Amino acid sequence: MWTVYVLSCSDGSLYTGVTTDLERRLAEHNAGRGAKALRGRLPCRVVYSERRRTRSTAQSREAEIKSWPRGRKLLLVRRRT
Repeated sequence: MWTVYVLSCSDGSLYTGVTTDLERRLAEHNAGRGAKALRGRLPCRVVYSERRRTRSTAQSREAEIKSWPRGRKLLLVRRRT
């Protein structure tokens, strides 16, 4: 299974990604070994996640969420919490 996730960073920005192991990936991000886009924005915390059966569907959903304006992403996050 694949997980699509949204992180909230220390500067208030949102980051969207995919992984097969969310705990490991979050630890990588917070250790500075994750995406370069997050450097200087640490620590991050998971504010949204959803499961997908295949990498392809997870990446499609990731691309969809990334294309949204910030306001729509925040609505997604609030709806889940």
